Amino acid sequence: MKPDALLFPAPKGLYCQHGDFYIDPVQPVERALITHGHSDHARAGHGHVLATRETLDIMRLRYGDDFCGASDVARFGETISIGGVRVRFQPAGHVLGSAQISVEADGTRIVVSGDYKRRPDPTCPSFEPVACDVFITEATFGLPVFHHPDDKGEIARLLQSLRQFPERAHVVGAYALGKAQRLIALIRQQGYDEPIHIHGALARLCEYYQSQGIDLGDIRPATLGPENRQDLAGAIVLGPPAAFAERWARRFADPLAIFASGWMLIRQRAKQRGVELPLVISDHCDWAELTATIREIAPAEVWVTHGREEALVRWCQLQGIPARPLHLVGYDDEGE
Repeated sequence: MKPDALLFPAPKGLYCQHGDFYIDPVQPVERALITHGHSDHARAGHGHVLATRETLDIMRLRYGDDFCGASDVARFGETISIGGVRVRFQPAGHVLGSAQISVEADGTRIVVSGDYKRRPDPTCPSFEPVACDVFITEATFGLPVFHHPDDKGEIARLLQSLRQFPERAHVVGAYALGKAQRLIALIRQQGYDEPIHIHGALARLCEYYQSQGIDLGDIRPATLGPENRQDLAGAIVLGPPAAFAERWARRFADPLAIFASGWMLIRQRAKQRGVELPLVISDHCDWAELTATIREIAPAEVWVTHGREEALVRWCQLQGIPARPLHLVGYDDEGE
């Protein structure tokens, strides 16, 4: 079977006509296969959802018990037949429960990466390369300029700032799903065992990660009133990026604005956000990791989606790998 006949872009997302299902559809559909729980990939309102147990749990936490009509759990490595099409979920290393989805029929296998990263992450299973005819890769950081530094070095900069400015609350912007929990785990790995205070918007997901056996240490709510605002001087406070535009972030003792994102490599973005300490920590592959992954998998063809598509397509072509952009719309960088 030709790959285009097995899986192709449609207005609602990547569509498999033979199995009559979509992968990460951007509109409600009858049958959806979901790679992970970020809201640009996992939307409510589908008739039936197939995803990992963790992704289903996260969708339920975010959208309520009625987030879909019905759901089934996909276990890593298990082959599931849908209308004669074999699908299999494999770890993507992006956030807890994140998966690549393999779609196979008549001797043709396509692997949809979803969002993925290759760096070690104590909060989720690591990415597993899957041999395939077509690899559909994200390209969030698909430009040669993106070479992210070592995560440990970035956390060391945060801890050094705490030592240098003990009178200031270190307020860190981190996305609620995946980034916040990973950041806490990375901080703990470097021996920091003081309480970490979190915005209420992070609480349920942090509690869920802990319920899955992921140790985040002593986490406390960042719910201070004006009378005791000095209590968090010298402490780490985590909140969602949107909270920085609210009064919440200004309540703490001389707050030092920090943001953890791969985009912090672009200093202009840090300045625009008023970030004093940019931490370049990403839950996506950088350019070197994207290209190394393609070399490792060695697919016959590469399709590139939601990101800086053209540069990665061109790189593939220069390596002698047929490649094309998919131009899917409706995806953003929530996980970043």
